Amino acid sequence: MNDNSLLNEFTVFVLAIFIGFEVISKVPTILHTPLMSGTNAIHGIILVGAILIAATAHDPLQIALGLVAVILATINVVGGFVVTDRMLEMFKGRPSPSPKEKPDQKEKTPG
Repeated sequence: MNDNSLLNEFTVFVLAIFIGFEVISKVPTILHTPLMSGTNAIHGIILVGAILIAATAHDPLQIALGLVAVILATINVVGGFVVTDRMLEMFKGRPSPSPKEKPDQKEKTPG
């Protein structure tokens, strides 16, 4: 890899960061939950890729980096599902109380 290709790859990486930030910052709040579900699917694919790379590793450094990639990808997938679950809990309605528990229908006790 020469210096010119490294500079080109770094430029693409920096531009991807800026474009990703701009796209994500423009997403309305109501779309965050579906967006999280979509990114969880992508992170699942990343986890499969990390497992495949770790499985084909030959020297100890490659094995260690593959293990770290699998661990980080797993944490990312699990964390994404936890956050999505918590966000979906916010959209659920509160359970309505049964007729016996309604405060306006309680029997009045003689005082």
